[in-house]
Amino acid sequence: MVLKEMEETSPLLGNQISGQPHEDPDLLSPNLRPRHQELIPTPCGPIKPWSELSCLLKLYFCFTLASLLALLGLTLFSIYKQHMDTDVFDEDNFTVSLIQLVGILFCIYYISRGVLQENRQELVVFVLSVLGVMVRSVVNFSVLGPKGKQELLVRFVCIMCLGVIHVFCTTLLIRRPNMMAFRVGGALESLQEQYFLLNLCFSMVTFDLQAQLCLCIVITTSDLAVSAPNNIILGVGVVWACLIAAVGAVAVLKEAKKLVWVFMLLNLPQLAFFVYLIYTVVVTWFQDGTYTLEAASVTGGLISLVIKVVLFWGLIRLVHSFGQGLRERMFAPSK
Repeated sequence: MVLKEMEETSPLLGNQISGQPHEDPDLLSPNLRPRHQELIPTPCGPIKPWSELSCLLKLYFCFTLASLLALLGLTLFSIYKQHMDTDVFDEDNFTVSLIQLVGILFCIYYISRGVLQENRQELVVFVLSVLGVMVRSVVNFSVLGPKGKQELLVRFVCIMCLGVIHVFCTTLLIRRPNMMAFRVGGALESLQEQYFLLNLCFSMVTFDLQAQLCLCIVITTSDLAVSAPNNIILGVGVVWACLIAAVGAVAVLKEAKKLVWVFMLLNLPQLAFFVYLIYTVVVTWFQDGTYTLEAASVTGGLISLVIKVVLFWGLIRLVHSFGQGLRERMFAPSK
């Protein structure tokens, strides 16, 4: 029993304790490689091979990607029509269409990562995104006149039917047993917990990027972006959000403690931007008769703030687990 425990733990901590450099991945013991030697290492963590998926899961995955790509095409056509046809241009609909475009692109990523990595939080966000599209469709369809309902009836029925299928099937996937933590971390509960925290932090980085981009879209298409300083701030904000997401992803996957603290410091200007945004919205709140975009800006800022709180909580817990061998297991080449 003692020998077995030493065999499980010594390869993970031996190099760090002795100060020796890391061994060649090809020479690592089987305990340092993904369980069953069937997982495929990728820059974003190990994924299951296509051959390991069941026939039904392959069918649903392909069906989901096809439906998302079809919805992406419809959204692009709608954005083009709204942008070019000034007679029917509607600022609120144009804003929602842009946000939906960003959401579809992220949903393609979420369902891919959720299926191939058994990432439950990505699947949960995918379900919430589908429900959001369904609610928006119901609201839009209910306020249309008879002529408008007749024109959008086919699209409305398709969205509702596909939405119900996606919500039902993805919920079943979420409830399935998740073995990825065991396959990557082995029987050590500490490594399994670290793997869960790593996935949570990586997902929160992605969620934060999506929230930032949607928030910039809302502000750009509203009266809050009419001034040159605000336009400059928004342009810098988009680049800054992408930079922070890249730094956060690298810090989590590479177990770089210094980079984690740099990531947290880089988030401070965004928090200052939230304060400036709330102040700007409050000042302009009663200058017009519509408050939809202003309320969306405040809601987006608060959602992003909640995401950052969860992300910082996860990072603080995760950083204390760095160096225990999880990274070697995740990125060890399969045999």
